[in-house]
Amino acid sequence: MTEKTYSGFVAIIGPTNAGKSTLLNQIMGRKVSIVSHKVQTTRTRLRAIKMVGEKQLIFVDTPGVFKPSRRLDRAMVAAAMDAVADADAVLLLLDATKGVTETIAALAEKIKDRPNIFVALNKVDAIAKPKLLPMVAQIHEMAPWREIFMISALKNDGIQTMLESLANVMPESPYLFDTVDAPDVPDELYLAELTREKVYKYIHQELPYHINVVTERVDVDDEGVLDIYQKIVVQSDGHKKIVVGRGGEQLKRIGTAARHDIQDQWGVNARLHLFVRVEPDWEDKAENYTDQGLEFAR
Repeated sequence: MTEKTYSGFVAIIGPTNAGKSTLLNQIMGRKVSIVSHKVQTTRTRLRAIKMVGEKQLIFVDTPGVFKPSRRLDRAMVAAAMDAVADADAVLLLLDATKGVTETIAALAEKIKDRPNIFVALNKVDAIAKPKLLPMVAQIHEMAPWREIFMISALKNDGIQTMLESLANVMPESPYLFDTVDAPDVPDELYLAELTREKVYKYIHQELPYHINVVTERVDVDDEGVLDIYQKIVVQSDGHKKIVVGRGGEQLKRIGTAARHDIQDQWGVNARLHLFVRVEPDWEDKAENYTDQGLEFAR
């Protein structure tokens, strides 16, 4: 008799900087999504496969939901809501330190008729417990949640219990991916995301969100060393000067940190070749969204 198998999609949604990328990285036990103090840094619908016992969960880490203004913003929000429509379960992630905001209320309204909706109240370690009870009561009234979890993604508290509850609602299905915990994202995009994370880390307030990183090619030499060629796309000469820095020092710093991260994540030796290109209209090109798992929003 063949044993039953279960496999399904879990969409992680929430406002920007609620901790979605940190949560997914904690679930996977490795970096699969970039983490930054800047908001709106996740642009992809990145998928990661996690086995919980014999049940397969395919997590979809979506861009944070916020009030969109630019074309890229609209594509990012549309990608998040599309992921919800295709999911077998939805996990709404909230930042406990920020409470129940208008964005949370709007999201709850959008998903309340979906089956298998859950809430994860993140960063509960950073808030006094007496403040949590009224917050949970307020959340409880917003939609027919199957369960409300209190977690700390950063400290890995409450994560295993949450995973088991999500696994219990996965549909009976053949495994949709190999039964190995791994991200499902093109290598070129994953490499680009690691570099983009370092740009945000080192440039801080000086650079706006008008930036993209593209892996143009990856070569392997006779000794197995990767030569990775990437372009950092900015919108103006002024932005280029910020990224390059005086005497090229900033670009070198970004490249060194990204190369170390790539080597640590992949267990390979690598040389990273970074070039900064000015492309004023890159945000208006559809391929810059569809290549990252986004739909071009008009």
